[in-house]
Amino acid sequence: MSPITQQNPALAAAFILVATTFIAGTMLLAKALGTDVLGPPLHPLQISHGRFVFAFVAISSVAAVLRPQLTRPNWGLHIGRTSFGWAGVSLMFASVAFIPLADATAITFLNPVFAMMLAIPLLGEKVGPWRWGAAVVALIGAMVLLRPTPASFQPAALLALAAAMVMGLELIFIKKLANREPPLQVLLINNSIGLVIASAAVLPVWQMPSPAQWAALAALGVLMACAQACFINGMARADASFVAPFSYATLIFAAAYDFLGFGVIPDAVTVLGAVIILTGAAVLAWREGRQRPPKNPRAEPQ
Repeated sequence: MSPITQQNPALAAAFILVATTFIAGTMLLAKALGTDVLGPPLHPLQISHGRFVFAFVAISSVAAVLRPQLTRPNWGLHIGRTSFGWAGVSLMFASVAFIPLADATAITFLNPVFAMMLAIPLLGEKVGPWRWGAAVVALIGAMVLLRPTPASFQPAALLALAAAMVMGLELIFIKKLANREPPLQVLLINNSIGLVIASAAVLPVWQMPSPAQWAALAALGVLMACAQACFINGMARADASFVAPFSYATLIFAAAYDFLGFGVIPDAVTVLGAVIILTGAAVLAWREGRQRPPKNPRAEPQ
């Protein structure tokens, strides 16, 4: 796979929308694996391990067929990016076992807001009033979803919030890594390092999955690999400010899957919090598009 430079906004939007269906599917599978739907619940570290095992198998198989020309990788950036990506996805998989998929998905959309905040000390970027305003709006939405009252507070929602924070830090590394290496190389190295980290972390909690859980783990890994491939191709074909709003469709598919798989109907608080977060994220994406020249970042979901 070689870098893609030809701009095609319609195709980019299609790629991102397909990626969102895959991402929401991985969260549904993670919820099934983390509960007793398919057998004794698996630990979130084992679910993230399965994600990296089978995603690595899928991506390395593609690399074996395509035999891409590899360049010298920046190992420091890859290790940092993958470490935080593994932590973020593990926290996200942990959260979906306890709270609705729509809530977990909406809260994790805070990751670009946290990335913006972290870019101030780590990248020396300046943040103006528009960005701060968008960040405040998104954080208000997160507080709504956390339901911070003694009667309705969801402690597990803090796992999703932590996932968003860690993924925000991962975006800092992705930003430094973007456009430096071919997309397939980035995917292959990311999943190789992630497999090593996840394999070491899962040892104390590993248990033999049931046949249905093995199938779900395999499907989760393959879906994530497909999501990464679609996302990376979508981001390469249009400006980030154009494609970012399409990624919010993940919330719609997550809610639909949660309803079809577990009969969960989003309540008014979920809808309100999600709308507030997506409004803040949309304003941030719009402002970024006005403030920055066109780029082709190759950041993909974990």
